[in-house]
Amino acid sequence: MEKELLNHGLHINRRHFLSKMSIGLGSAALGSLLIPDLFGSGKPGIDEETALGVPHFAPKAKRVIYLFQNGAPSQLESFDFKPKLRDMWGEELPESIRQGQRLTGMTASQSSFPMVGSIYDFQQYGQARAWISELFPHTAKIVDDICIIKSMHTESINHDPALTFFQTGAQQGNRPSMGSWLSYGLGSENSNLPAFTVLLSKGEGNGQGVYSKLWSNGFLPATHQGVQFSNGEDPVLFLNNPEGMRKEERRKMLDHLAALNEHSFQKVGDPEIQTRVAQYEMAFRMQTAVPEATDLSKEPDSIFEMYGEDSRKPGTFAANCLLARKLSESGVRFVQLYHQGWDQHGNLPSEMAAQAKDVDQASAALIKDLKQRGLLEETLVIWGGEFGRTNYSQGKLTQDNYGRDHHPRCFSIWMAGGGVKPGMVYGSTDELGYNITSNPVHVHDFQATVLHQLGLDHEKLIYRHLGRKFRLTDVSGKVIKDILA
Repeated sequence: MEKELLNHGLHINRRHFLSKMSIGLGSAALGSLLIPDLFGSGKPGIDEETALGVPHFAPKAKRVIYLFQNGAPSQLESFDFKPKLRDMWGEELPESIRQGQRLTGMTASQSSFPMVGSIYDFQQYGQARAWISELFPHTAKIVDDICIIKSMHTESINHDPALTFFQTGAQQGNRPSMGSWLSYGLGSENSNLPAFTVLLSKGEGNGQGVYSKLWSNGFLPATHQGVQFSNGEDPVLFLNNPEGMRKEERRKMLDHLAALNEHSFQKVGDPEIQTRVAQYEMAFRMQTAVPEATDLSKEPDSIFEMYGEDSRKPGTFAANCLLARKLSESGVRFVQLYHQGWDQHGNLPSEMAAQAKDVDQASAALIKDLKQRGLLEETLVIWGGEFGRTNYSQGKLTQDNYGRDHHPRCFSIWMAGGGVKPGMVYGSTDELGYNITSNPVHVHDFQATVLHQLGLDHEKLIYRHLGRKFRLTDVSGKVIKDILA
């Protein structure tokens, strides 16, 4: 090497060369630690393979309305009819069926696991002859517009990790929610409204709480966080100008604040400074757009009658379904509803009947309303909870009362619109409603399918964080093409 260096007129020996090289490598390593994107694209977090704001391929849906039934409704009282359970009422669950499955702390100590069939009647409806419980008469009328998936499954056996898993693709917190991923990948259809909004309602049953981590942006820029709408006089808190401040004054204040933030950004280079400016600007534009998008006073009586009398009461599930239609119609990319109260560990017959009455008519009305407006084809609607319910009774079993514990191995959801095949039942479970027998759908498969319908490849929607690539579906998930039109 020395000879080659001398031939090029460089009078250094091997020792000198290696010492200088080590300093250079050390400096490069230090620089990469102090400035993570020193050798990257210059755009923190954004992967070179990801083209933001543009679908990877032609989408079937433009937006999503997710009717999340928080607490997990029983599939055995809704869409997965098991007459065999009625025949075996009170008999012990066979170990050959349970196969040593881990149970929650609420039933693990039970000495007996008596099987219990639903006390509610089921009938078949629609072209697919789908079994629907008498608790959901309005859903039965739209069965030809929906696709019922009876073979969902998850690893999570308790509410918090299961709920978080569905919303963020991970059982722990601090991950972006599905709505945030869609905001990040596709942006907003309406620059005056957030891409991702959240609506909350609560039934009379046992309520599992919901919390802001479920609509968090996680490690994505803060502009992609879900915006929670309240049922009060101000749909978005702290949106209006302070008392005594006119709109023109607010505009001047924001302009001066933006200039100060730009000065800070030039000095510091923190992209969150620009994110904060974008949030201020969005809030300013929302001052005009939100009141109009949330005003239900101009809806005709026929619409309120379709959604049910509760739709006139702000904060109810029915009112939120109607509001979700308006927000979606106005260009909100992802509208997330959470209806709390589905957690029937005991007294299931009466509690679930009340919960179903809360949501059945309004859920069906949303489908009919979108369809009559020509919006269903481009709007993906999802209905379901975080896991299913056991086929055996939790606690004492009587002829007219029982409860059901958490069951992650199989449960039912339904989807409609947005390029999903209508009038279809997908997947099946065994005759005792405990294990899947065909076409299993994992939570990551479900998430991959939702992204696919909006034109996004779940393997390409990536964000770099903490030295690795993250995505909604982690390292798994496949699109369930059999349910797609």
